[in-house]
Amino acid sequence: MEKRKRVILGVTGASGSAYARRALEALAAAGVETHLVISKAGEMTIRYELGLSAREFAEPAAARYAVADVGAPISSGSFITEGMLIAPCSVKTMSEIATGVTGGLISRAADVVLKERRRLIVMVRETPLHLGHLRTMTQLAEMGAIIAPPLPAFYAEPQTVDDIVNHSVGRALDLLGVDTALAKRWGEDLEKGRRS
Repeated sequence: MEKRKRVILGVTGASGSAYARRALEALAAAGVETHLVISKAGEMTIRYELGLSAREFAEPAAARYAVADVGAPISSGSFITEGMLIAPCSVKTMSEIATGVTGGLISRAADVVLKERRRLIVMVRETPLHLGHLRTMTQLAEMGAIIAPPLPAFYAEPQTVDDIVNHSVGRALDLLGVDTALAKRWGEDLEKGRRS
């Protein structure tokens, strides 16, 4: 019997809660068992940007853990996952992971994903970036993380904010081996329309 895919989703306090919500919905629709952790600042940002409580936001998740629960299953390498997506990822969380500081469950789970050589996708949400941020991103990339800021792809001709969010989330989930059909693909969806 084939086991369901498992993905960890970390949500921090950086702006961009819509990316996390779309990822959560898309993972649930794809039949992926999603294990969710939201930082305290993430809960505040979700309330501010989406008007949802953390409980409402978490409804599509298979499991949700408190950020202080460093004994949760996702804090162990023996808990098999496809990897982890942090969306959005604050500079604070990115820095914790890069330095091996695991004071909370998001950074602990990310550390475990890296040590187990699984995929860690980091949707960093900050601009502009100073040299320290860039060095931290380099350090994370050298450790095996994939840095995937949520940037719009204008070749996909987005018409709405949802189109922009869908594309970034679809590309991030592609990196975890989860096909959601959220992203318009060059040479498939897009080129066909231009040829007809």
